[in-house]
Amino acid sequence: MPEAFYTFLEVEQNASPRTVTTYRTAIEAFRRFRPQTTWTAAGADDYRAWMLDMMKKDMARSSVRLRLSALRAFHAFLLRRNFVEKNVLREVLLPKAEKQLPRFLTPRQAESLIETPGAQEKSQQAPSWMAARDLAILELFYSTGMRLSELAGLDVSAVDVISETARVTGKGAKERICPIGGPALEAISKYRQAARVHNGPLFINKSRNRLSTRTIWHMVRTRLVQAGLPSNLSPHKLRHSFATHLLDNGADLRSVQTLLGHASLSTTQIYTHVTTERLKRAYESAHPRAVEESE
Repeated sequence: MPEAFYTFLEVEQNASPRTVTTYRTAIEAFRRFRPQTTWTAAGADDYRAWMLDMMKKDMARSSVRLRLSALRAFHAFLLRRNFVEKNVLREVLLPKAEKQLPRFLTPRQAESLIETPGAQEKSQQAPSWMAARDLAILELFYSTGMRLSELAGLDVSAVDVISETARVTGKGAKERICPIGGPALEAISKYRQAARVHNGPLFINKSRNRLSTRTIWHMVRTRLVQAGLPSNLSPHKLRHSFATHLLDNGADLRSVQTLLGHASLSTTQIYTHVTTERLKRAYESAHPRAVEESE
């Protein structure tokens, strides 16, 4: 049954490969926890025991919630196919989500990341245009707030230099239009000219195949170190930086929601908490009567 579920996700739900992998990982993890229990026999207590086991192993609450949500979706699928009589995961309360504000770069840190020259590729076979490609990737990340998978999936035809926009395919195969800033457009143009990229994938490797998300992730991490920034910041933090800097400079929440491709405004609202916290810190450090003086 799990294989039929994965096919359902891919074909009927237009789920991304990454999403399918996430569901597969969750389902296989439960099978290892209860190897002798069939899907029709698995009950709410089995899933509660699994949840407690994961939490005892200090798994992040977000990961526990994600796995249980994946199994809940799987049981909903089984219910629709009449393989089970009810979705027992509906009886299992998920652990409360940890309220963590997204980490982001300051505008100066973002500039430093982009402006710091990357180290030269040691391999003699590395094309000279790779530095221009990496710069174009960083500029585009910060200019648009794209997800890693969205940027890696871009084709040359998706970038319109006339309208200064990119057509992005996001979660659930939903398309949106992202404005691109001048520096990013210029960096893309220089890279394409140097690499002679005229059609097909926008960002390529030295074999001229589409650049993988893993390679892009590694490149960004390397550039963070080269710029003297924390190496534990991921490419996704450039997306957080994009959203935070827009709101800091007066962009409205609905516009940021559209630019990020969020289905729900509540997902975007977390960035208002970030800017509010920064305002409070600025107030407390600057206003003479913001903090009560100790005796």
